[in-house]
Amino acid sequence: MTFELVILRHGESTWNAKNLFTGWTDVDLSEKGREEAAAAGMVMMDNRIEPMMLHTSVLTRSVKTANIALEAMDRCWIPVRRHWRLNERHYGDLQGKNKHESTGIYGAEQVKTWRRGYSTPPPPVAPDDPRHPANDPRYHHVPTSALPATECLADVVSRMLPYFYDTIVADLYLYRSVLVVAHGNSLRALVKHLENISDRDIEGLDIPTGVPRRYILEESLEIKEVGYLGDPKRIEEATRAVAAQTTVG
Repeated sequence: MTFELVILRHGESTWNAKNLFTGWTDVDLSEKGREEAAAAGMVMMDNRIEPMMLHTSVLTRSVKTANIALEAMDRCWIPVRRHWRLNERHYGDLQGKNKHESTGIYGAEQVKTWRRGYSTPPPPVAPDDPRHPANDPRYHHVPTSALPATECLADVVSRMLPYFYDTIVADLYLYRSVLVVAHGNSLRALVKHLENISDRDIEGLDIPTGVPRRYILEESLEIKEVGYLGDPKRIEEATRAVAAQTTVG
């Protein structure tokens, strides 16, 4: 028995287009992001992917990407689970700030460490800051102690993996084909775990928006096959665009 796990980073958001640190801020897709989501759905359909369960974060850009992709696949009917543990990394006090400007203020190395390093979180937000998730009604059921004021990638791994094993893996055994639509860093955390990427090497991993990545997993969850789906040139361009977001210029 094998399982099919497909992961998809949401399409470009309005804050991606403005080059702002987004994190847990709930912003919509840009028009380009909607086009990316529809294209991702078509690519999955062309590759005969037929997910039977969907998992998303609770952030709009993830939810809408999934909806648009499934509409393109004529699979809007599949069941859905949403959870905050699939949210993007909380960028702390960087949320809402321009990435280029932050690079100019703090230095390229510091911002790179915050964005791509494994264990160094940005400065946190205060508990009464509107950017703290304790002040967002969608997290009213979550213990305040579990909600982040900032996160590094190691923190995302720690909060994401329990959901992966308790819920996503259970659905893989039940449905055999599962789609996860989430965010750059929650998916980097999952890829790191699945592919056993080192803490250092994960710094160089960029996940492009709107490009499905398919895993064929053994029953033991060992990887049998893995790869992005779609036009290689478009995938390379999208990956470079993510990597260039903190370049000063």
